[in-house]
Amino acid sequence: METGTSPTARALRTLDILRTCPGTTADQLAERLGVTDRAARRYVAILREAGIPVDSVRGPHGGYQLRRGTRLPPVSFTQTEALGLVMAVLDGRPAATDPEDLVGSALGKVIRALPEGIGRQAAALREHAAAAPDPSPAYADPAVTSALVDAIASGRRVVITYRSEAGNQWRAEVDPWAVVVRRARWYLLCHSHRADAVRTYRVDRVLAVEESAVGFRMPEDLDPVKVLEENLGTGWAYPTRVMFHAPMERVAPWIGPPMGRLEPVGAAGERCVLVGTTRNPVMYASEWLAAVPFAFHVEGGTELRDAVADLASRLGAAVSRPEGG
Repeated sequence: METGTSPTARALRTLDILRTCPGTTADQLAERLGVTDRAARRYVAILREAGIPVDSVRGPHGGYQLRRGTRLPPVSFTQTEALGLVMAVLDGRPAATDPEDLVGSALGKVIRALPEGIGRQAAALREHAAAAPDPSPAYADPAVTSALVDAIASGRRVVITYRSEAGNQWRAEVDPWAVVVRRARWYLLCHSHRADAVRTYRVDRVLAVEESAVGFRMPEDLDPVKVLEENLGTGWAYPTRVMFHAPMERVAPWIGPPMGRLEPVGAAGERCVLVGTTRNPVMYASEWLAAVPFAFHVEGGTELRDAVADLASRLGAAVSRPEGG
């Protein structure tokens, strides 16, 4: 029984088999595809209808084979694969609907290289899908990303030129451990010799990469995603320390890694404390802390305390009775 796979997908699988194993018989083809002999012959017919010359050779050493000199594209996509690829590109890069965009140009080339029927569907999806623009796009430079990946693969230390969100620029010598993609943002996870600590840098803010001749040893059993999550809330300019009057297991679902590290307090664990750093106390107070539905007290961080006090004042004023009302 043929289930779960479209005829086009099986036809392309047939093409792959004949490309790598010329002389495959109908029985062998049916066995490898998991279908009947009759179905296998139908997939060969689909290839022929698509203009791919498949010859049938009789005799004990016969079978199906591609005609000598047949030139095929190096990569074949099923219709579902092609549409999935276009959807993934537009999801991560809405600007790819524009042929003038870097990724949009590359996507257009891929679509034009597809077989006519598959390519027509992919092109229609790209043309008629309305992708909302990213309000704060942060696209990593492919050349910078490639340089970082090369250094990671070769185990070589690099010197990066970095520009912070505030516009401050500096150079840092780092051991590049991994490039991690998190929520449409690309990060460099590394050991910074400038800070002598683990650091995470946004790849879209790396202006230049210079590979050195000095090697480095990758930490054993490194889990890049886990380490990145643990370090997103460290190394910023303003320290934070917030005490929650609720058990850690109830507060934890509301705390994202960039907010810091959450730890239980007291023998019974009836409270917990969040310790970290932030570059933006106002955002930390109004977007992150304000969303946590438990009582808390800011124990550390003058800037965060001021931001919370200002937020509380504004919210209080919003519900107070106007003068003369």
